[in-house]
Amino acid sequence: MDTHPQSPRPYAGDDSPWHALVDGQLPPKQADALRQQLLSDESAQDTVAHWQTQRARLQALHQNLLHAPVPDALLAAASRTAERREQQARWWRWGGMAASVWVAFALGWVGRSEWSRHTPGRTPAGDAALQAIAPVQRFAHQAAVAHAVYQPEVRHPVEVTAAQQDHLVQWLSKRLDRPLKVPALAAQGYELVGGRLLPGETGARAQFMYQNGAGQRITLYLGALTGPVAPAAQGTPGTPTPASAVPASSTAFQFTQEGPVPGFYWTDAGFGYALSGKLSRTELLDLATAVYPQLQP
Repeated sequence: MDTHPQSPRPYAGDDSPWHALVDGQLPPKQADALRQQLLSDESAQDTVAHWQTQRARLQALHQNLLHAPVPDALLAAASRTAERREQQARWWRWGGMAASVWVAFALGWVGRSEWSRHTPGRTPAGDAALQAIAPVQRFAHQAAVAHAVYQPEVRHPVEVTAAQQDHLVQWLSKRLDRPLKVPALAAQGYELVGGRLLPGETGARAQFMYQNGAGQRITLYLGALTGPVAPAAQGTPGTPTPASAVPASSTAFQFTQEGPVPGFYWTDAGFGYALSGKLSRTELLDLATAVYPQLQP
C-alpha cells in the first residue's frame, strides 16, 4: 500500500511541472504559480517535500563524484572514439573527393568523344590542340582537389612542417627531379605551413601550404605535365596580368573554377603550377603574381 500522499495532477494529469519545480527547471512565473497551488493542498505539499528530500539524498550520495577526476580508462576510451570518428569523417571526405575526380574524368572523356564525333570540319591539327590542352586542365583540377582534401586538416595538414623547410625543399626536389623553391608570401600576409608529396600522372607532385592570421589557407601545387604544352596568348581575357610577370614561352595565368575551389594555374617548360584557395579572383591573381617570379631560376 502506498504510504505517500499523491500529488495533484494539473494539466490533464501531467505531474511533470511538479517534478520540474523540485528540480528548479521552471521559469520564475510558472514556479510561483505552482507554489501558490501548494499553499491550498496539503497532500501536494507532502508529495513535493518528499521528492525534494529524495533529490537531496541522491545528490549527497554521489557528491564526491562531481569533483573526482575522470578515470584514465574513460579518457583513453573517449580519445579512441574521437580518433575513430575523425578517421571515418576523413575517409568519407577523401572518398567523396576521389569519386568527384572519377566522375569528372568520365564525363570529360565522354564529352570529348561526343564533341569530336559531332564537330564538323575536324582536322588533325584541332585534335592535337585538344590533346595538348587536356593535361593542363586536368592538372588544375587535381590541384583544386588536393587543396580541398588537405586544407581542412587540423593535426596533419602537411607531411613536413615549415620548421624543416630546408629538408622539405631537398626532399621534394629530389622526388620531382627538379630544383624547387618555396615562395615567400609574408608580404601578402601568408606564412608557410609546410608541404607534402603527392602522386601525379607522370610521377611525383608537390604541394606547399600557406596560412594567414585569420586561418585562411592557400596551396601551391606543382609538378610535371603529360604531353606537350599548348602556347597561349599573354594574359587571360579580362584579367590584368602584368606583361612582365609571364614570359612568352609559358602559358599565361589561367583562372579556373572547375574544381572544388577556384585557382590560377600556369606552365613553364612542361612544368605546371597551380595556386588554389577560397579567395576571390583578384586575391588569387595578386598571390599568383607574387609567386611566379620567385620560382624562376
